[in-house]
Amino acid sequence: MQLNGSEIVVECLKEQGVDTVFGYPGGAILNIYDALYKHSSEIHHILTSHEQGAAHAADGYARATGKVGVCMATSGPGATNLVTGIATAYMDSVPMVAITANVTLPLLGKDSFQEVDIAGVTMPITKHGYIVKNVEDLAPTLRRAFEIAKSGRPGPVLVDITKDVTAAVCEYIPEKPKTRKAAAGEAKVSWTEEQMDIVAEYIKESQKPFIYLGGGAIISEAYEEAAQLAELIDAPVCDTLMGKGGFDGRSPRYTGMIGMHGTKASNLGVSRCDLLIALGARFSDRVTGNPKKFAENARIVQIDIDAAEINKNIRVDVGIVGDLKAVLSRLNKKLKKQDHGEWMQEIAQLKERFPLKYDDSRLSCPYVIETIDRVTKGEALVTTDVGQHQMWAAQYYHYTRPRTFLSSGGLGTMGYGLGACIGAQVGQPDKICINIAGDGCFRMNMNELATASRYNIPIINVVINNRVLGMVRQWQTLFYGKRYSQTVLDDKVDFCKVAEALGCVAIRVTTREEVQPAIEKAISLKCPVLIECMIPEDDKVFPMVPAGAPIEEVFDGDDVR
Repeated sequence: MQLNGSEIVVECLKEQGVDTVFGYPGGAILNIYDALYKHSSEIHHILTSHEQGAAHAADGYARATGKVGVCMATSGPGATNLVTGIATAYMDSVPMVAITANVTLPLLGKDSFQEVDIAGVTMPITKHGYIVKNVEDLAPTLRRAFEIAKSGRPGPVLVDITKDVTAAVCEYIPEKPKTRKAAAGEAKVSWTEEQMDIVAEYIKESQKPFIYLGGGAIISEAYEEAAQLAELIDAPVCDTLMGKGGFDGRSPRYTGMIGMHGTKASNLGVSRCDLLIALGARFSDRVTGNPKKFAENARIVQIDIDAAEINKNIRVDVGIVGDLKAVLSRLNKKLKKQDHGEWMQEIAQLKERFPLKYDDSRLSCPYVIETIDRVTKGEALVTTDVGQHQMWAAQYYHYTRPRTFLSSGGLGTMGYGLGACIGAQVGQPDKICINIAGDGCFRMNMNELATASRYNIPIINVVINNRVLGMVRQWQTLFYGKRYSQTVLDDKVDFCKVAEALGCVAIRVTTREEVQPAIEKAISLKCPVLIECMIPEDDKVFPMVPAGAPIEEVFDGDDVR
């Protein structure tokens, strides 16, 4: 059948099972929005307040559902406003397709009004980028974009379409989505039985094994296989920020997060182990600290879908490239049940000796997080912004299921959480979706409360307000002689009034006793709610490892005192 380019875009989205798009219209993309109008009963469009919010919402939708998130923007500033959200998705391996429109083909390269080479701009932060200049190429390009976004190690793909292509007509033939093992440019996924046998032998010889679990365990849906491995080899398990929910956070084997703000049990345990098995984790600098001192007494096994990650940050003894779920399914069949009772007892003693703790005599973020955990019975879907509140949310909420903790890990994007929470709630409407934000982060994208109120998306936005840029201030206190350069936010901004002006319910909390009633009320209202929690400006996230130090040099508030 003969369709114009805009109708082809919509038909391709329908082919891929897309039910929701997040975006913002403009001149160059008007034809596509006209086609969306005609198909509004099939594809729901969420108009965000800013294009960056659209990218974060598509990201949150993708993380919460496992599907490909889709966002749209017009040319020039519309497209460039997506960049931070695209980079966020790229760093955390989130499947996303960003569709932008550009000026007409004759105007390309002439500094035309609202012209930007967005494919060039985003080249370093996408798995692939396209600019479509011929309508005949449009459908194959969009199909390819979705394949690349979700295959192998997932990530964002950009499709930029010239405006004349969106109006041009050609023959459109529907196709069913293809499932591919790997996209062009990705390493071939393979492993050998010899590698498996070596790992099995390492496990057999180990007396102190430790499992280090990353976001790849969630992406590959390998949580059952990871849990089985932990039982088979009788090992403790730590996770990264991206790995939250990939292993039961209430399990006796679980030692908490590893790294800069990881638990002492995890950091000391990994430093003492004789075998470290990394599952879908990339050994980021926030995890390893000083790489020369990281797990230096251990053999290291790394299993990852991306060959580029093997030996990139840490030299390993065995690196297996492959889908984690498939690899563990094969590895587990080779293993016999181990008993490391003495080692598990040592880890249990570390957990007992060095528990996470905070001042429980007053209102604090850890108390707010624990109360949310208790009220929601650990069943909420939690998004965060970046900073102290993010670490507290990772430390004090018990994540027992995958895709229930969404946060910007690799890029550390302030302002991520609110848009992501909107996308997550749209993708998982039966979930209680709660965003934990700091006052500094909230200022960056708080306009997205208008999006939540426009569509009555019942998110709960908890703003931890200490009137400072908390994490930066913590560093200034500990390492910069308390020189608080540009980190004090004690001004006249009233977040509750802002939230009400944007159509949301607002609740201010100043005491511990007010926290639980506020959360319960917010859940019962089933509309967008802001809860502002006032905490002291000098609360700190502990434990902590100084940048570049070995993770065994982890310290807490008692050590500082």
